[in-house]
Amino acid sequence: MSTDPIGRTALVTGASRGIGAEVARQLAEMGFLVIVNYREKRVRADKVVDEIERSGGRAVALGADLSDEMSVTALVSGITDTFGQLDLLVLNASGGLELDAAPGYAMKLNRDSQLRLTELVRPILRVGGRIVFVTSHQSHFFGQQPVPKDYEPIARSKRAGEDALRALIPQLNEQGVDLTVVSGDMIDGTIIVRLLERRDPDAVSSRRERGALPTIDEFARVVAEASTAPVEPGQTFYVGGADYLATGAVDL
Repeated sequence: MSTDPIGRTALVTGASRGIGAEVARQLAEMGFLVIVNYREKRVRADKVVDEIERSGGRAVALGADLSDEMSVTALVSGITDTFGQLDLLVLNASGGLELDAAPGYAMKLNRDSQLRLTELVRPILRVGGRIVFVTSHQSHFFGQQPVPKDYEPIARSKRAGEDALRALIPQLNEQGVDLTVVSGDMIDGTIIVRLLERRDPDAVSSRRERGALPTIDEFARVVAEASTAPVEPGQTFYVGGADYLATGAVDL
């Protein structure tokens, strides 16, 4: 634990609801001051902050559209000016299934924006810090396992995002910063699964036939573990979807 007045500081992207919100709550319970990032839903983000503070934790809501360079630059500048440093970056925000998403949006958000934010925060990540990339089995094992057609742009772009971040591991190691990846089966109750059920219900039902889908709480607990446990560089944590790991698929 840090002995400075601020203590450990974590930025969780896409933290106004779902997995990101639960990760923020759990990190706050572990003593982190959590920056709850949101794109548009300030009211939801404020609610997460209120819940954390009522439980005795520390949090602040900061908005930024990760796909907008100026917005992200302002976010990191604000963190730098206010806190001076960062110990943990949880790259949870993603997208691409939205009906009004522009062509190329999935790659812009799930690869380009993840890499840009990582590079922007690197100067303020302290030695011993960590970056956690949140992904899905459908993305992590892209090219090895079938992917629902409607989910393919997300799977392809998140795999590209993971590859781009893994390419930074030598530089991160020199800086004293770890990278971990958390890959999960479809997570019950998330917006991605709800959107996919509307567009391709068979894709979700086929996963449910394989076994109970992990819950948001279960997945968030593994993200919190990947944020703090001793790890090997680039270590991947898996949640659910045992069939992905039992059919010859290998970590890339």
